[in-house]
This record gives sequence, C-alpha cells and structure tokens, in this order.
Amino acid sequence: MSALSDCHGAARGNAMAGYEDTRRLDELRATEYRHLDEHGQTYLDYTGSGVAAAAQLRAHVERLSGCCYGNPHSENPASSASTVLVERARKAILDFFNASPDEYAVVFTQNASGACRLVGEAYPFGRGDRLVLTGDNHNSVNGIREFARAHGAEVAHVPVRGPDLRVPGEEVRAALTGRRGLLVFPAQSNFTGVQHPLGWIDDAHDHGYDVLLDAAAFVPANRLDLSRTRPDFVPVSWYKVFGYPTGVGCLVARRDALARLRRPWFAGGTIQAVSALGGWHVLAPDETAFEDGTLNFLSIPDVEFGIGWVEAIGMDLIHRRVGCLTSLLLRGLTALRHSDGSAMVRLYGPGDADRRGGTVAFNLLDARGAVVDERIVARDTAAAGICVRTGCFCNPGAGEGAFRIPERALRRTAHVRTRTLDDYLDALGLPSGGAVRASLGLVSNVADVERLIGFLGAAYRDREPDATGLRPRERC
Repeated sequence: MSALSDCHGAARGNAMAGYEDTRRLDELRATEYRHLDEHGQTYLDYTGSGVAAAAQLRAHVERLSGCCYGNPHSENPASSASTVLVERARKAILDFFNASPDEYAVVFTQNASGACRLVGEAYPFGRGDRLVLTGDNHNSVNGIREFARAHGAEVAHVPVRGPDLRVPGEEVRAALTGRRGLLVFPAQSNFTGVQHPLGWIDDAHDHGYDVLLDAAAFVPANRLDLSRTRPDFVPVSWYKVFGYPTGVGCLVARRDALARLRRPWFAGGTIQAVSALGGWHVLAPDETAFEDGTLNFLSIPDVEFGIGWVEAIGMDLIHRRVGCLTSLLLRGLTALRHSDGSAMVRLYGPGDADRRGGTVAFNLLDARGAVVDERIVARDTAAAGICVRTGCFCNPGAGEGAFRIPERALRRTAHVRTRTLDDYLDALGLPSGGAVRASLGLVSNVADVERLIGFLGAAYRDREPDATGLRPRERC
C-alpha cells in the first residue's frame, strides 16, 4: 500500500479517532476560508502565519465605515471611540488567557519580537545576574542575550538533546544558579513542534528567576491558562493565531514584573509628565508606559474580533484537529520510501504526537541517501502550489541540534572569514542550509496532508533532483 493510501485509510481509522468530531472546521473552510481552495494552493505554513476568515475582514470594513476613529490620547469623540475599543481588546486578551487584570497587564506591541525586545532592553540585568536560554529558541528571544551581556550578566544556553530534540529538564534546573535571573523558553518550538514543560516556570520562580515564556507558536492551537501557569512575560503575535491583523502583537506581563523593568528611554504616550528644559520625565503609572507613540488603533480592535472568532469555534476543537492531522502527517512522511526500501524523509523532533504541536520539520533524502537541498524543495513545492517553509526558521539552536553540529565547530567558524552564507555552510560541512517545515492549523484538513505526501512521493522517489540554477542563500 502506498504512503498516500496509508494516509487516506488512517484518516478514517482508530489512529484518527476524534477527527470526525472536528467536521465543523470543514464547513467553515468551505465558507469563511474558501479562498484557500479557490486557487489550487495547499497552505501548510501555519507556524509562519494563521489564515484570516472572511468574517474578520467584513468586521474590519464594517467598523471603519460605521464610525470615525481618531488617535487616542485625547478626549474628543473620535479619540474616545478608539480608546474604548483598545481597552476592550486588552480585556479580551486577558480573558483569552484567563488572566486576572489585578495580576496581569497587556502591553500592545508590533509583534512578539517587539515584546521580546521590550523586555530585553528594560530588564534590570547586572553583574551577578544570569540569563538562561534554552537551545530551542527563536532569534527574537536569542537577541535578549545582547542586552544581558551589555549589562554584565552571565548568559547560559541549555542545548537540545537526543533524537526528539528536547531540552532536558534536569539541565534547565541545574542552570538556574546565582542570586537571580531570567529564564526564557518557548512553550512550543517553532522548528520541531516540541512542547516544553510549563512546570519549568515554577522551578525558575523557586530559584528566584523571572520567566519569559514565548507563546507565539503555542497559542494558535493550545490553551494557555495564566491562572494556573504564571510566567512573568508572555510575547504573542496575533496574526499567528487567526491570520489578521498583522502588525499587532502584545506582551502579557505580570504587573509586579512589569514594575521591575527600567525603560532606557521614553516616547509620546508613555509619560505622565516631562520637561524639556528641566531634563526630567515621569513615566505613566500603568502599562501605557511601555507603548511607544500612537497605537495601531485601527487594527487593535480586530484582535478582539479574532479572539471572539476563535473562542466561538473552540480551542479544544482546533487542538483536536491539529493533533489528528499531525499524527497523520508524521505517519505519512515516515512511510515514504524509495523502491529499495530506504527512507525518503529524515524527521527532526518527535516522531509521534506526544508532547508536540503541529509543526513538523524534515529533510528529503534522494535515492543515494543524500539530503536534498532545501532550495530544491522550496522551488518544487512552490511550483506545485504547496506552501511550506524552508531554512532554519530563525531557530539556530534547534537547527544546530538537528544537524548535529559540534559546538567546537560553531566556535571555530565564528572566526572564519566567509563571503556568503553558502561559504559558512561549506565551512561547517553541512549538506544543506536548513530543513523543510510543514505546519498545521485551524482549518487544515486531510486533503492538505495527502497532497503534500503525494507530491513528495512523486517528485523525489528514486530520484536525484537537479540542483542547477539555484539562487545563493541570502540568510538563515
């Protein structure tokens, strides 16, 4: 039986138990998300971005055409109308995370990266402090180390281990030394889909550490209950949850942790009082002290609608659908074989759905067992109308673990002069510049998985793909 036939049968077998209960999502796809199927594309890049429902766009147009909205920070009617909607969005976000407004505040940012920078630049790092980063982190998180180093704090990395590319909990706990510090890790890897233990938050607090929990890849298909799990800082990008709007993220922060931050500057909208000639300023006493300039007041209300949309569908329903399809995708990929029985796919991360999300990274192997250049897969899937992502996904630590690059080689090549990224990869002896990532989300379906598996089998079984004409890699 072919891998495609295996997929088709598994979707209706015991391994996909619970999938039938998610059929409402197929009805929504046929109505509110029909643009996914009208142009012959297969969208499998939900970790990159969610997709927007037609209802979200209608709500945006209806709101803007029904009232005049102006810059907040004033009491005129247009300004007040915007302020009301912005504050409603704050409340909706806290409700979404089951977070008490007495304990948590919402700071609007451009995206999760902006939220991470806000914490990094304002966190009171000093000599004797420690920043602990898991090896599995997005670069927007890794960049916090530059602020820590600049203030004399020690930076520790806890690498991923083993074939599942998980971070050992005992190594995380062992790293929590010193008088105080900041632990930073993702609830879900944007590279492998690994879901890290949220119990590390209490471990860190017991050692006097604050915690930044990167929730960007986790919350589109999982509940995060901040009444039970209490990280100090939670960055979120809302377009990853429901596709629209882009350019609006937030930092959900414990109020006591927010009060410990020391902003290195001030801007319009952040101050209570300021003197130009006197050279002094007083920051606003609430979360607006961290919102520089004019908020995106025409798009922030779309977050409230998007949250309502997802909650009406049901996060548990979305979680079940994504879990079923992740199992299906993993089985389909591992079932792909060349005619001699050799594997066509090398998976990175867990091979089953245990403690993982719907993000699956892999490389194709040609008939000789060599890794197929990820640029070939990017070119071929794009031509076929299949939306996957290739590269290292802004997560170098997970990539270094996946490709088993020794630390000594990474330190050695840091001082090697290379003109291009390809030269750097050659210096490391890597066969490819990254992996292929397929990720599932709100309205993914069996047909999406079947199409990808079927295409990969037809395109690469018993073949050595042509690498001529590939463009040089520009970035990781």
